[in-house]
Amino acid sequence: MTENGFDTSCGASSGTRILVIEDEDTITEFLKTGLKYEGYQVTIAKDGVTGVDCAREMEPDLIILDIMLPDKDGFEVCRRIRRRDSDVPILMLTAKKEISDKVKGLDVGADDYLTKPFSFEELLARIRALLRRSGRAVDSTELRVVDIVLNTETREVYKGGKKVSLTPTEFSLLELFMRHPRRVFTRETLLNRIWGYDYAGDTNIVDVHISHLRDKIGDKPPCLIRTHYGVGYAFYPGEGK
Repeated sequence: MTENGFDTSCGASSGTRILVIEDEDTITEFLKTGLKYEGYQVTIAKDGVTGVDCAREMEPDLIILDIMLPDKDGFEVCRRIRRRDSDVPILMLTAKKEISDKVKGLDVGADDYLTKPFSFEELLARIRALLRRSGRAVDSTELRVVDIVLNTETREVYKGGKKVSLTPTEFSLLELFMRHPRRVFTRETLLNRIWGYDYAGDTNIVDVHISHLRDKIGDKPPCLIRTHYGVGYAFYPGEGK
């Protein structure tokens, strides 16, 4: 069954299953589109009661839980899920920046929290870390392409054995490209994935950061990171020098 294009059934699916308990359409669409592209099976619950029911019925591998819900708040939802002795990793989303709210979330059983607005790449990093810690995933923390080595845990990058100093944005761009070789990313997609769904600035910021990234990794023609004029950028492993 669907609602506004989202899955609302709680049936289990193959693959890593993520339950998103969130009522804001902009965020649920952003999450579902991105997570499904990464290969996750996604179920959306738009209120706390439905979220608790789905957590019980589908036994997800991870839950993304918003604090501000239309019926029960995320703290109560988290408590109810934990009362069932569930050890599912729970990542809380909050618009509240107060330390007390973050501490409360962890106290009621959340494993991690992310403050809105957030970038999709940061969310993915949190998800991968929680799945690894829970034993639900064994993905490698190290990516290797040609002579570039990127470690997602230490946030270090080496080119030809020499350490390369990247900004957080440059690191996220390189990781995205290395995880998805040959996929053409539009500037709008890169803005959503790296800068966040709420970014409203100039798209030229993408070109500036990619130019800096190319310089730092010594990306010379024919280039690993290539421009598709009028569209965006793609990463071609083994074809740069």
